[in-house]
Parts: sequence; structure tokens; C-alpha cells
Amino acid sequence: MTCFRYLLFGVLATFLFALTAPHTAAAEPIRTPKMTPQLNLGKMAYDAYCASCHGVNAAGTDKGPTFHHKVYHPGHHGDGAFMIAPRRGVRAHHWKFGDMKPVPGVTDSQLKNIIAYVRALQQENGLF
Repeated sequence: MTCFRYLLFGVLATFLFALTAPHTAAAEPIRTPKMTPQLNLGKMAYDAYCASCHGVNAAGTDKGPTFHHKVYHPGHHGDGAFMIAPRRGVRAHHWKFGDMKPVPGVTDSQLKNIIAYVRALQQENGLF
């Protein structure tokens, strides 16, 4: 009976980890939203400042997590967190990619457009 408990615990733990771990890439292709002028500006800024770590269309890389995970839902990481992170950097706390350093050169206007783009991607892909 003890072996069965360990086996059950292992299967359950693996399943829960798979549901909650911030993966570096989405399992399904990322759907893109209908682009507006603001979203186009956001995508251009995202591609310039964020994509090298967070991936094309926020899908993640081996350098940074995807934004298509519930941990980046607006109820958990609001827009303010997305404004602060590139300004101050972020200590690693949800992932094992290491600390995020501040992003030099990105403006508040660009950040607002980046946030709009990321939120549109998240919405289009069913995060909220």
C-alpha cells in the first residue's frame, strides 16, 4: 500500500507541476490578435526590447518565461508590474531563468504599448 501512495503522489505532483510551471514555450501555436496602430507600435517595441528573452509573440525562450501563463494574468501581475520590471529589474521569483536586469532605453510610452500588445496576445490565447 505504501508503494501505491508514493506512485500516486508522484503522478499527482507531476500533473500539478505541468499545470502550473511557467513553460518556456507554448505547447500550441500562439494566435495573434487583430492588429491596431497601438498594437503594431507595441509589437515593434516588444520585438526590440523583450523578444530576445521572452520570445516571439511572448512564447518564451530558454532566457525568459512565456507571458502566456496564468502567473502573468492581469490579476496576478498587473500592468504596473510590467511597467516596473524593465525599469528596476526583477529578482527571480516565479521561474529559474535568473534575475531580470533593467532594460535600458525603453520609454514609458513604449512600455504602455508593449503592455497593450502582451495583453492582447494573452486575451487572444485565452488567458483571460
